[in-house]
Amino acid sequence: MALTRRMAASALLLLLLLVATEMGTTRTKTAEARDCLSQSHKFKGACLSSSNCAGVCRTENFPDGECHTHNFARKCFCKRAC
Repeated sequence: MALTRRMAASALLLLLLLVATEMGTTRTKTAEARDCLSQSHKFKGACLSSSNCAGVCRTENFPDGECHTHNFARKCFCKRAC
């Protein structure tokens, strides 16, 4: 009887150790790069095409651009990683 209790206690301790190590190895979240937006200085008119906006933004030394609604008007915003 004493041997069975000792085995049960050992098994329980081993199970707790396994659970504790599993809890310690949770997935870590990777940080995503934030995008900073700056309104284009060269884009004229309403922004209806994000590809046109991106082309103008490249002339302003930004890697990308997209259309956004700002104060009820579609404007071109240039985008780069912060």
